[in-house]
Amino acid sequence: MEKRRKQIAILGSTGSIGTQALNVIAQHPERFEVYALTANNNIDLLIEQAIEFSPEVVVVANEGKYLVLKEALKDYPIKIWSGIDAISDMVQSEHIDVVLVALVGFSGLKPTISALKAGKTIALANKETLVVAGEYIIDLALRNGAPILPVDSEHSAIFQCLNGEELNRINKIWLTASGGPFRNFSIEKLQHVTKEDALNHPKWSMGAKVSIDSSTLMNKGFEMIEAKWFFDVEPSQIKVVVHPQSIVHSMIEFADTSVMAQMGIPDMRVPIQYALTYPERIKSDFKSIDFYRLSNLTFEKPDLNVFRNLLFAYEAIKKGGNMPCILNAANEIVVGGFLEDKISYLTMSDVLEQVMQKVSFVESPSLDDYFKTDAEARKITTELINK
Repeated sequence: MEKRRKQIAILGSTGSIGTQALNVIAQHPERFEVYALTANNNIDLLIEQAIEFSPEVVVVANEGKYLVLKEALKDYPIKIWSGIDAISDMVQSEHIDVVLVALVGFSGLKPTISALKAGKTIALANKETLVVAGEYIIDLALRNGAPILPVDSEHSAIFQCLNGEELNRINKIWLTASGGPFRNFSIEKLQHVTKEDALNHPKWSMGAKVSIDSSTLMNKGFEMIEAKWFFDVEPSQIKVVVHPQSIVHSMIEFADTSVMAQMGIPDMRVPIQYALTYPERIKSDFKSIDFYRLSNLTFEKPDLNVFRNLLFAYEAIKKGGNMPCILNAANEIVVGGFLEDKISYLTMSDVLEQVMQKVSFVESPSLDDYFKTDAEARKITTELINK
């Protein structure tokens, strides 16, 4: 009897994670079928993907692109929808097995909530969902019996290290960071950084927003908050360690001080595939480590005086409430401002610090509070940038 193929909905199919997920799916057509693809603006690539993978549904979030998409796919048996609400409706389809959330930023929150309410398995590549509303999301997942599987390489590594270790206490999580392109820079040197410099990541191929966050270590700060919710640990138990070779993707220290690490060549397709096939591991064409040629692995403590965004993340989760939501919203705006040449590299951190002090703090936020906080933080950040 032929095994039923998993039906996958990819939210953000034209981005870095989305395109690599489609590469994984294309390698295993006997296991996976694309049920839905969504994108925001990259209509040309979305059309190409729709023609190649023939999904049941294609959704473009930008409603202004709807007619172009509809015309391009008029000869194909594909449903064409548009708008953010359409994405949230689509993920509840009874046919979908896994929703891969590869959207960037706050936009991932609403469809993730919708999919969790429908009891869908979530492959989560949108760290902001847990950064903004971690407690709400984890509670919702538990109440609906909806598994959330990590896609970020670091959280996937931790998840893999914990398999079979459910009864053993975690002492520490060692969250590895490549250090980005400015690992050895001083504050003085960072004053002259351009967006081209910041987009040039030494190890990973990522989108613009994630590349900038990686260079400031904000990405690692958000991953720390995400790990707190994923693995039910205190922020003080999560140690960020700079590992320039990016071979060790993260480590767990257990109660007996034994340390377990997950290693591999930097390739996001590995954690993407693991999330889609869990609990199985299946063969693919990914490159493996040659330990005969691996001459050294080094580890360093990050300089929080230079990379202040990581410090802000620890401060935000320590204060709790809506503070991580404030930090995330402000960060999305300052990164956009930097990419548009409105502010300098170091000014991003200066603005973040001000916004964390200016936006209304809510100790026990509701879901509605998160959306209000996001809007307020974006407004204040934009005003500070445009001063």
